[in-house]
Amino acid sequence: MYRYDPTKLSSYTATTLAWLGDPAAAGHARSVIARLTAEPDPGRWPRRVAAARLDLALALATSGEPEGAVLEACQAFESGRVVRSNRWRAREVIAAVADTGAPVAGLREAYRQMPSW
Repeated sequence: MYRYDPTKLSSYTATTLAWLGDPAAAGHARSVIARLTAEPDPGRWPRRVAAARLDLALALATSGEPEGAVLEACQAFESGRVVRSNRWRAREVIAAVADTGAPVAGLREAYRQMPSW
C-alpha cells in the first residue's frame, strides 16, 4: 500500500534547493527538522534529521552564514546518524564553509570523529 510522505518530499526539496544554491533551501530544511523533532517520537527519523541538518548547513554556507553552517553540520556529525552514503554530502558542506573563508579545522575534526558505519 502506497503512503504519501510529505516530510520526505520536503526533504528532497531542501536537498535539491541546497545543491542549486537557492536560499529557499534553508526554510525547507528548517521545516523538515521542526516537523521531525516535534513528532510524538522525535527519535523516529534520526537519519532524516541529520540529512536535513546537512541541507541546512549547505544552504547557510552558500548564503554567507558560515557560523550557522558549522553549528548545523556539527549537530549532524555529532548525532552519529550521518550514514556512509551521506558522507560525501558532509564533505560538500565542509568545502562550502571553507569557500567562505571561515575556519574549518573544528568542522573537519568533527567529521573525522563520526562513526564509520
